[in-house]
Amino acid sequence: MRKFFIYLSIFFLGVLIYVKNPGTSSAQWDDPRYDRVPDNLRTNDNSNFSSPASVVTINDYDNFDIGVDFSEVHIVMNPRNPLQSIAAWNNLSSSIGAKPYYTINGVDWTAAPNPSWAATMAGDPVLAYDSLGNCYFENMYGGIVGTKVATSSDNGQTWANIGFGNTGNDKNWIAADQTNGPYSNYVYTVMTPGNFKRSTDRGLTFTQTFSSTNSLPGNMVCVGPSLDGTVQGGSVYFVTSTGSAFNAIYTFNRSTDGGATFNFMSSQNFANTVGTQVGGRNSVQNLRTRPYPFICADNSYGPNRGRFYVIYASNTPVGNGNKPDVFSRYSTDGGTTWSAEVTVNDDVNSQLNNQFMPAPWCDKETGKLYVQWMDTRDCPTSDSALIYASYSTDGGVTFAANQPVSNKKFRINCTQCNGGVPAYLGDYNAITSNSKTSMLAWTDFRNNSFGNYVAYFPDYALRMNPTSVEINSSNFAVFRAVVPSVKLYNDVTTFEATVTPPPASGSLTVSFPGGNTLSSYPDSLLVRVNAAPLTSAGIYSVKITANGSNGTPVHVRTVTVTVGLVGISSENEIATSYELSQNYPNPFNPSTKISYNLLNQTNVSISVFDAMGKLVSTINKGTQEPGSHSVVFNANNLSSGVYYYKLVTDNFTDTKKMLLIK
Repeated sequence: MRKFFIYLSIFFLGVLIYVKNPGTSSAQWDDPRYDRVPDNLRTNDNSNFSSPASVVTINDYDNFDIGVDFSEVHIVMNPRNPLQSIAAWNNLSSSIGAKPYYTINGVDWTAAPNPSWAATMAGDPVLAYDSLGNCYFENMYGGIVGTKVATSSDNGQTWANIGFGNTGNDKNWIAADQTNGPYSNYVYTVMTPGNFKRSTDRGLTFTQTFSSTNSLPGNMVCVGPSLDGTVQGGSVYFVTSTGSAFNAIYTFNRSTDGGATFNFMSSQNFANTVGTQVGGRNSVQNLRTRPYPFICADNSYGPNRGRFYVIYASNTPVGNGNKPDVFSRYSTDGGTTWSAEVTVNDDVNSQLNNQFMPAPWCDKETGKLYVQWMDTRDCPTSDSALIYASYSTDGGVTFAANQPVSNKKFRINCTQCNGGVPAYLGDYNAITSNSKTSMLAWTDFRNNSFGNYVAYFPDYALRMNPTSVEINSSNFAVFRAVVPSVKLYNDVTTFEATVTPPPASGSLTVSFPGGNTLSSYPDSLLVRVNAAPLTSAGIYSVKITANGSNGTPVHVRTVTVTVGLVGISSENEIATSYELSQNYPNPFNPSTKISYNLLNQTNVSISVFDAMGKLVSTINKGTQEPGSHSVVFNANNLSSGVYYYKLVTDNFTDTKKMLLIK
């Protein structure tokens, strides 16, 4: 009997060690009641911080690769400056929990300093901007027992006012009142199992005003106007998720006094299984995912002001193992009643494809409702995805033609990133916007790692043609900035140019002979680089920056400019052979110089042919002496395209190609 109790004690001790130290077993500890990062993936190693940011351009569209951290990202844009955004991803280091990044020009991303949390952090980062340009960064801490909130007044470059936010044991969310109403700049935070707190002093302190019971992660909060539209920030919405993970009940509550009190509006059963039921979780291609009720409201003064939206994923048809779609519903009475669901994804047969992990944002200036999601329509086996996006301009009644935003497919089940059944690879992505465009943030597995990616939508493609030119001092070269296609982008694009490094002598200047804006697409404009007399020989870079009318989207391309020897060969220099040189500049518009060497006195003519071989011009020079010569060919009356010029003498003939770009 004594041995029995000894063995029994050893057994329970082993169970206790397994629960407290999940890393001791090859089985992944991942309680399906929680959406936190599994404990066995946490580490104190800080070496996994991000690689340098870079721009990944494929088919002329940009994705911004800003490092490698973990998954589950949130992103916000400064309402006072659309070029400034902050994004944060979970990070494996238990000392920081989540890693923030910022951009101050809309294109270059920098790893932000970590707030001095003074606690062991647990991740699930969420962010919010108020109307004054203050950003609030919330991060779970401890075992998990709650959240801490840090504030930045300089777009994440520094953090201050670090204090306690909400209390709870899992997924949190945060929102700020960006209006000029009676609750302007109030900050609201929610956290499972249903706690609502608010700050009326810009994030310095938070006070709990409401609690609700929810058994599932998925609390969310957003701000909208009063139902009659007269009070800015007059509606604060709080949604919880209860019941089964495969048959969730969304409960909507609404406050009309800045979060001081709440009224129950309705409970709705909108979503069923998302993908396949595995280990108590929703899973798509072994990636765990959740039927979160994502919410947002229209704060604009447009025709749908006050409309309240819920976005979610759910299988069509209903049932385990089917494939999910992304749905949108709206309420015009504060969440009491709801419209019929509208399918956001527009693939012809969505039952063959997975559309899941949606994230919405309603622009406060235009009322445009943006949605992004993961989509397998471009992969016949449905095991790889792209990030897709769309928007509605009629209050969620219809959605624009779906557009792929990520520019390379990635395998959904990234076994190099993390194992497990289902694998922890993230439960959500994020999107934010300004009046002209939105910015998406997601975790991308294209390089078999947890890649941090962002991109614009709507957006335009951009290329330079050609990407390198050659000129001599006292001459010029031209190239074209080309927008070959767009993704629902219809704004004006403005181009600027800078040259680096500055020449030691002389100068390189860049101009746009036909103007520096485009307003219809596809289209292009001419860029001219001029080398002043005595400009130093060398290799230079012309950076072309393209911006939408409010600065976004912003993209950058470079053209290499090689400046040759100072001066140009003069007529009648001694020639050692017959030679036809490449025209300068090339490409050209509308004129170019054609140089050639003559070894003997000879008759000379230069003929120009189009790409079909048709003669378009002839320059007869008569008899010329030996030496170096040149002619200027003017193509004012010709259209853009490839042309050939042919030198004919008594003893020598040669032909070369040139490019006219207008």
